[in-house]
Amino acid sequence: MSWVWRVACVLFLAASAQAAAVPSANVILITVDTTRADRMGFMGSRLGLTPNLDALAHDAVVFTRAYSQAPLTAPSHATILTGTYPQYHQVNNFGVQLAENLPYAPAILQAHGYQTAAVVGAMALDPKMLAPGFDRGFLTYDADFGQGGPGADRYHAFERRAEEVVSHALTWLNEHPQRPFFLWVHVYDPHDPYDPPEPYKSKYASAPYNGEIAYADSALGRFLNELRKRGLYNEALIALMADHGEALGDHGEETHGFFLYDETIHVPLLIKLPANDSAGKTVAGNRIETRVGLVDVMPTILQAVGIEVPQEVQGQSLVGMMKSSAEAAEVPSSPDRQSYAESDYGHDAYGWSSLRALRTGKYLYVRAPRQELYDQTADPHEEHNLFPSSTAVGSTLGAQLDAFREKTSNSRELPRAVFSPEAQQKLAALGYVASDPGLLKAGGGADQAADPKDKIATGNLLHRANMLREDGRCRDAVPLLRQVIAQEPGMAPSYMKLGQCLMLMNDYAQAVPVMRKFAELNPESADAHFQLGAALVATEDFAGAVPELEYAVAKVPRFVKANLVLANAYTRTNRLPEAIKEYNQVLETNPDDYIANLLLGRVLLLSGEAAAALPKLKKAAILQPKAPEPHQFLSNAYLKLGQDADAAQEQIEARQLAAGRAQ
Repeated sequence: MSWVWRVACVLFLAASAQAAAVPSANVILITVDTTRADRMGFMGSRLGLTPNLDALAHDAVVFTRAYSQAPLTAPSHATILTGTYPQYHQVNNFGVQLAENLPYAPAILQAHGYQTAAVVGAMALDPKMLAPGFDRGFLTYDADFGQGGPGADRYHAFERRAEEVVSHALTWLNEHPQRPFFLWVHVYDPHDPYDPPEPYKSKYASAPYNGEIAYADSALGRFLNELRKRGLYNEALIALMADHGEALGDHGEETHGFFLYDETIHVPLLIKLPANDSAGKTVAGNRIETRVGLVDVMPTILQAVGIEVPQEVQGQSLVGMMKSSAEAAEVPSSPDRQSYAESDYGHDAYGWSSLRALRTGKYLYVRAPRQELYDQTADPHEEHNLFPSSTAVGSTLGAQLDAFREKTSNSRELPRAVFSPEAQQKLAALGYVASDPGLLKAGGGADQAADPKDKIATGNLLHRANMLREDGRCRDAVPLLRQVIAQEPGMAPSYMKLGQCLMLMNDYAQAVPVMRKFAELNPESADAHFQLGAALVATEDFAGAVPELEYAVAKVPRFVKANLVLANAYTRTNRLPEAIKEYNQVLETNPDDYIANLLLGRVLLLSGEAAAALPKLKKAAILQPKAPEPHQFLSNAYLKLGQDADAAQEQIEARQLAAGRAQ
């Protein structure tokens, strides 16, 4: 064969390979937060909660033994989207940056010509706040949540209903007719607090968690029906799963994040192949009993649309398994595939031990200070720990777990979650506790600290109190928080939450010693010093507040709340130049901050700079047109400048607005 012919053959084969890799199928990834496998009709539930997802399952392959790799939203979604284990991608908690050198499905699909979009249901996956780096590769990442605090409408500030998520996803489809596309739709509703809208709220009054799932199914049913109407359903690859489950009291855990039992790790997973795939219709409705993991989803998607799976990906594509199921509706669980899971949340937030788990053969092994071993065939609810009587088996599985972690871990230094004070508040609104450096230093290694099994009652109490506080029910939260402190006097987050409740109840005198203890337990925390400083300001101990607030603003640049409170403390201690500097710092970050404009104008007045005060006070009047205070201060400024007519007009305006407010 001549060299010319050889070159021509090589070029032809290369062109053929490139043509084969051209994407054709649209890809839709649906993740339903905090959803137990045993609530799905297609997983055997008879509760009738999921008729729409059951219909999707009829067109898909159902994996009856699918397992999450972490019982927490951010780590689990990092696994889904990177195809790597938590010990490799190292997003082991909220607030950890997703590294740019990780294989990432959105970036890979976008590089292969896909229009990429994400619509997420909660701030837990907001890349600007709690999930940094998750927006890589997305041309659109819809996570625009408002601002909120205690008593705010959580369905605008921290999460949104599934119907709104679906509406945003459909709007994106309307505005982006280009094909192919990768669309990730994330619904958060089954996450606590369980508060489904009507009619599900009334229908499931005795089981609101079930009501949340029924509502989410209804909203997703609308989405799937719209795909059918638009002719997008049949030819799309649709992968649906939960990121993790919910304990609902099983093994003593009320929600999730701590333990690695089936109620939070066994998840629903189904994958519908495109109808134009030769096996798409043949395998529809089949069930695969082989154990699989969410780590396998990303390589499955890539292989199914003809894109090469990066070598770094640790999951295994399920395409071959799905297509081999064409001959039988049920594929037996053979050969055995191990499934690994871990949780660092109890360690990072509470100082307790991390947990690791390995499911292999018929066993579940849990690495904890008191190790656990369960025969899942004979004991599917994991009620009888066999480790004390079967130490040889348990030790063998423990060695396998260690070997697996060593093989699959990333050598780079584990990043720490970095939470701004604002991010800590958002995390608390979602029911979680931020990492506590003080506890981590005091608690010892991640595997030698207290066993979460011994502490779960305290974790439940703190979670319950936190949700009461976020719901504005501080009087109900306070006794629970005092109970937590009595049980765990060294747990800093409980002091912070108690102090915040006392502040909201205007009990500032009691809040000060509680916040002081919080700062003592967490001396490097800017938020701890800010909370103490704010409590001292509330008791009018301005001189005592200043050093606490100065520490906070030095530690965290653009800590707007701390800048404002510090400026107030400077004003009340007659340090006006410093107060002006702090107000200007706020306005550099947000020029439309009403309070900063108003109070900076007032301080400039006090400093004898009436002319400089005018533009700030005018801006404040524009920002809050119904507020009398800007006009009162403007009147004072005009008087100092000798502009009596303007002063009189502003005084009239201030009186009218004050009268309107009083009515």
